[in-house]
Amino acid sequence: MKPLYYIPFFVIFVSRYLLVICQNVPSPRSQQTSTLVGTRLYFFGGAIPLSVSNEVWYLDLSSSFNVSTPPWHSDVVMTVRYSFGTSCLSPIDNSTIFLIGGRTWIANTNFYSNTSSVYQFNSKTSQWTTPTINTFNSSFASRNEIQAVIDNNGKIFIFGGTNYISLTSTPIFDFYNDINTLDITTMTWSTQTQSQSALPNTAYTATLLPNGLIVYIGGRNGSNSDTNIAQIQVFDTKLYTWSTKSASGSTIASRLHHSAVLTQDGNIIIYGGSTHDSSGSFTYVFSDIAVLNTNSWVWSVPRVSGTSAPPLTQHSAELYKNYMILAFGATSPSIIYTNNIYILDIQNYTWVTTFNIPTTTNQAKQTQSNGNSSTDQANNNSSNLYIGIGIEIIATPGTSKDDHIRETHISTIYTPGIPPPAKYELTPTYGVPVPGNNYHGS
Repeated sequence: MKPLYYIPFFVIFVSRYLLVICQNVPSPRSQQTSTLVGTRLYFFGGAIPLSVSNEVWYLDLSSSFNVSTPPWHSDVVMTVRYSFGTSCLSPIDNSTIFLIGGRTWIANTNFYSNTSSVYQFNSKTSQWTTPTINTFNSSFASRNEIQAVIDNNGKIFIFGGTNYISLTSTPIFDFYNDINTLDITTMTWSTQTQSQSALPNTAYTATLLPNGLIVYIGGRNGSNSDTNIAQIQVFDTKLYTWSTKSASGSTIASRLHHSAVLTQDGNIIIYGGSTHDSSGSFTYVFSDIAVLNTNSWVWSVPRVSGTSAPPLTQHSAELYKNYMILAFGATSPSIIYTNNIYILDIQNYTWVTTFNIPTTTNQAKQTQSNGNSSTDQANNNSSNLYIGIGIEIIATPGTSKDDHIRETHISTIYTPGIPPPAKYELTPTYGVPVPGNNYHGS
């Protein structure tokens, strides 16, 4: 009778184990791009352990949920594996997403492609197309580490970037300072090579203000050093002219691969990012929040409450009503993938553990102008089955002891060959980065 006695315990154990490893959740990643379409927050591609993803995932923001168990859904995969690109939503139909540039790999192969340009995703029908673009700039084809914005007339603006090529033993970088535009109403491309003071830049954030100014914050310039975050490059989309704004106030450390969102009152909120050495290796990942007032051009550091998000770089950030939603990214120079999300209520600068449907109409603009998509494939896509045997489920560093349960439930950190996470500082460091382990971020 003893064998029968143990059967119920075995069934319970196996059921709980499979529940954890077979959840319909995306694997940890970084370098993805994101776009908000109605109440669906889409994520495209990204670097995953030992590979690059062509997956499409979205968060359903139509109902409340616990941050530890977000409502993930999968959609039709991309035709290429994709990272370090940029995406934006068409204001013409509010359903078509354009992915521009990026590093692409031919699907189901390890071959890097230098021919990426523009991909089009219909979120209503879940169909992918490669549009024909008039007068396309062929030198843009392999451009990546860029951020695009789109105006209300359907014109996409893309600045600078790099054409990182990984086919050689020593990666090659070229940095650009041109403005490329794509008019999605005519599918016409144009390139403006400015002789003005715009410096080459990549891995920055781009934010379009209501007055037509694009604000570029941080990044890495042509001399392969971090761009001074107190000297902000601004492009006027109406006059096609550049200017530089000297930002005063709090001293904020220069960084790249951070995130930014625009609030309705004209403030730009940035989070995280990283610094790097002359060889391109990450040396430190930030966990700070800073706010730029675009009326006075003054930086400030708000007082934040709640259990804070960890350091993040190469992550995503979008603003949905009063919630700034952070997702995925690298948490340190050694821990380079996570699949957690973190939500900041920007009304009172509080990290929340529950996403509640906002009752106000304070819908703020997204950093990248970001409707329903088609059939959810959550139950049909075989890629949703995650084999967890031999994989350790660990907590994300820096969370409180009470938070470890939720971290182990949703965050399975797949980091083959990477040492256990190091403890990081919860106290934000402004102005002076702290050196850490090297990790080549490109």
